[in-house]
Amino acid sequence: MPLIIGHRGAPGYLPEHSRGSYLRAIRAGVDAVEPDVVPSKDGVLVVRHENEIGSTTDVSRRPEFAARRTTRAVDGEELTGWFTEDFTAEELRTLRCRERLPAIRPDSATHDDTEPVLLLRDVLQLARDGGVGVVLEIKHAAYFARRGFDMAELVRAELAEAGWGDAERSLVIESFEPLVLARLRDSGIPHPLVQLVEAEGAPWDLRERDGDDATPYAAMLTPAGLDALAEEVGGISTDKRLILDPDARGRARGPARFVEEARDRGLRVFAWTCRPENAFLLPGFRGDGGPADPGDYRGEWGVLRAAGLDGVFVDHPDLGVEFFRGGGAGA
Repeated sequence: MPLIIGHRGAPGYLPEHSRGSYLRAIRAGVDAVEPDVVPSKDGVLVVRHENEIGSTTDVSRRPEFAARRTTRAVDGEELTGWFTEDFTAEELRTLRCRERLPAIRPDSATHDDTEPVLLLRDVLQLARDGGVGVVLEIKHAAYFARRGFDMAELVRAELAEAGWGDAERSLVIESFEPLVLARLRDSGIPHPLVQLVEAEGAPWDLRERDGDDATPYAAMLTPAGLDALAEEVGGISTDKRLILDPDARGRARGPARFVEEARDRGLRVFAWTCRPENAFLLPGFRGDGGPADPGDYRGEWGVLRAAGLDGVFVDHPDLGVEFFRGGGAGA
C-alpha cells in the first residue's frame, strides 16, 4: 500500500500551501504532506510552489509592494511579477494565499485572501501536531545559488532548528536538481533523498553546468541511469505519465518497466500527481464533461496502484486515501 502524500496540502479544495489546505489533508488521513520551499530575502524558507508569487498571493493588490514588480529569468523562463527573494519573511507572512487554478477549481478560489503565507517552520509544526510525515521539495537551487542562497544549508539548518535534524523524524527531501541533493548527501543529512523526474528535458542545474551535454531525465530511467541513482539517492519520484506510459492515443500501457527495475536496485518509487479532473487525466480516461469535471480517475489511478508504488502525491487527499488505502472502492 503506497504512502498517501498531500501534495501542497489539499489543493483540490483549498488554496495550495495554506494552513487550511494542510489541515484538511491531515484530517483526511494522509501519511505525509508536501511543502515546496523557496527563500525569503533574509534567508528564511517560505512555503510556495514558485518564487514568483503574483498569482498565488494577493501581492498584486498590495500598493505598498507595487514597486517590487520586476522581471527575472528563472530556469530559462522569463517571468514578470513579484519574487520571494525580494521580501523579508515577515513581509511575506502579511500576504494571503490565492488559488493557482481558479478556472479549474473555482470552489477553492472562494477561499482566496483568507489565510497567510506559511514558512517551512509552520508546516513542520502542523505535521508534528498532526502526526504525519513531511516530503520537502527544494525549488530552483541553482537559480538561488546565483543569488547568494545555499538551499542545502538553509534546509539543513532549518530542519535542525525545528527539531527535525535526526533520522527518527519521518521526513524525505526531494528535488529536480541532483546537485543540491548531492550537497545534502555530502553534508551527512540523515533524511532519505529522492530525485524528482520530469517527463522530458533535463535538470536545470545540470544544464547550467554541462550545457548540451546535461544528462536528460530520460537517461536517469535507463538501467545504467538507475544504477547511478541507486548510489546517490534512496528513491525516484516521477511524473505519473512516465509510469502510465501512454500510447499515441493517450491510452495507458503501463506500469512502465523502469518501475520494477528501480525497485530491483533498492530505489523507492513515487508518482505525482493524482488529480481527478479531466484537465489532468490522460485522454483515455477523460469523461464527457469540461476540464474541471471529474473523469475516470479511478481507471487511471488503478494503473498506478498496479505498479506497486511506494507513494503517490494527491491533490484530493480524501479521494486518494479512499482509493489507494481502501482498495479503490467504487472503481
